[in-house]
Amino acid sequence: MDIARHLFGSTGWTVSCLGFGGAPMAYLKTERQRISQLLNKLLDEGVNLIDTAAMYPGSEEAIGATIGHRRNEYLLVTKCGNKAPDINEQPWSAALIGKTIDRSLKLLRTEVIDVALLHSCDLATLKKGEAIGALLEAQAAGKIRWAGYSGDNEAAAYAANLKQIAVIQMSVNIADQANLDMVLPICREKNIAVIAKRPIANAAWKEMSDQRGVYANYAREYHERLLKMNLAPVEMGIKGPPEKAWPELALRFTLSVPGVHCAIVGTTNPNNAQANLEIAARGELPREKVEKIRELFTRAKGEQHWPALQ
Repeated sequence: MDIARHLFGSTGWTVSCLGFGGAPMAYLKTERQRISQLLNKLLDEGVNLIDTAAMYPGSEEAIGATIGHRRNEYLLVTKCGNKAPDINEQPWSAALIGKTIDRSLKLLRTEVIDVALLHSCDLATLKKGEAIGALLEAQAAGKIRWAGYSGDNEAAAYAANLKQIAVIQMSVNIADQANLDMVLPICREKNIAVIAKRPIANAAWKEMSDQRGVYANYAREYHERLLKMNLAPVEMGIKGPPEKAWPELALRFTLSVPGVHCAIVGTTNPNNAQANLEIAARGELPREKVEKIRELFTRAKGEQHWPALQ
């Protein structure tokens, strides 16, 4: 599948515009054989960024077990800092972050993690510096290559201004555009690598009665925003049944945002993964369509504050 590739900020890497997010396969307790099929298929098709987190139950272990033998084919991203049930240290402490990274190295079956992100660390804690310092210590020890931050709004903007930060992961989608104004300009100015999470807005075009699992709360807020935006795929030049048109519009919008290098999509279904690859291969939306979606978002929120969802 021919999908776009981008220079990944100042890291020296070139990444596929589409990456894999490892959260759903953890929470849905996906069978190992299915995970193997999915991840190896994505690597075969040229996807080369795999994202996970220490707090996703079983995700790191599954990635290590199924594609650890292909480690030189992908950029590996994990997240840390949250309380871990099997590590008796305080959240965001240097001790917890250090021990979490050591555990991730073993589970992911790798000698080095390419990117370690602080996982939704709040602004006040981030400003204390201990968490960032722990990442830099791991970097100096050769355990990670680049330090970064995963989060949104003011905290992400603060992190993007830190000279030690090479990668920012944040929410970017048709119903979540605050970071495009608050964080993305800083990243572009400082040549920071940007990973977009939730690029298909948790399928917020679906009725809430069809939403399931841990992401239903995100979908509810996004669903309400989309209703106010009065956005329709056909008006953006995308035809077809809603179950195909909406995912295409959502993913192509995120992939079209200047400064976004990779959008991570979490799925446990190989067929959905194939559909995402086909969408990505269609390329970016026309610039005027991207601007129209931005306009609809701005007009719909009016004087309200629609922050990026954490």
